[in-house]
Amino acid sequence: MKRSTKFAVAAITSLGLGAAIAVAFAHPGGMGPGMMHSMGPGGMGPGMMRGPMGAGMQHDAAFAGDMQLVHGMLDGHESIKRTVTNLPNGIRTVTESDDAQVAATIKAHVASMTQRLEEGREFNLFSPTIPVLFKNKDKIRTAVEQTAKGVVFTQTSDDAKVVAALQEHAVEVSELARDGMAAMMRGAQAAMAGRR
Repeated sequence: MKRSTKFAVAAITSLGLGAAIAVAFAHPGGMGPGMMHSMGPGGMGPGMMRGPMGAGMQHDAAFAGDMQLVHGMLDGHESIKRTVTNLPNGIRTVTESDDAQVAATIKAHVASMTQRLEEGREFNLFSPTIPVLFKNKDKIRTAVEQTAKGVVFTQTSDDAKVVAALQEHAVEVSELARDGMAAMMRGAQAAMAGRR
């Protein structure tokens, strides 16, 4: 894959929320976030994404910074260690890296995604679980504990549908941490196939 068309996934991680599995095209010669609005069916306003890539998600001021964090995690995915424990009412994940830069990126990403969930500012392109989580954000309890190498993240709910979405999303994020770009491409292909 050419470096000039760099794909990225936003793993709104069950590092926190897990991966808002987002794609960005980061080279001036390729597609940038400003061009993505033309990819879906029909006309859209600037920054709006629809169709397989966005389901109407509006880019906000923090989008570019969040995508940079995603790029950092995808680039360093081989150094990420992740464990997921399914709880009766949610999940507990530990996501860490021995690489100090990747560890800092994990922490920053989790902080940003946790804030997005609290504020209802969805960041997602391909994950089928993210819309469920954001729709039910008031039913989710979140606890974040930073470690020297990353984050311990716990999310619980009294709603069985939300618990199932939390656990499924944790699987999505673990695949991203394990497989990096390959997992993102699988998610993109599945989303596109499912929406045709």
